[in-house]
Amino acid sequence: MATLKDAKIGQTVTVKKLTGEGAVKRRIMDMGITKGTDIYIRKVAPLGDPIEVTVRGYELSLRKADAEMVEV
Repeated sequence: MATLKDAKIGQTVTVKKLTGEGAVKRRIMDMGITKGTDIYIRKVAPLGDPIEVTVRGYELSLRKADAEMVEV
């Protein structure tokens, strides 16, 4: 099972499943990240936190813990 955290810079991945619960899952979905969404990985900080992505034309930063809850 690969997660968004495992994706490489410059890669475009498609969301298969969100594994988070409650408020965390809602926050991820509020960013427009839902099943079937394409996510482009723009930049990853040296220690992997945060991960900067483009979703539906918006540039977002995700915490590493949140990225682990997005299966791709």
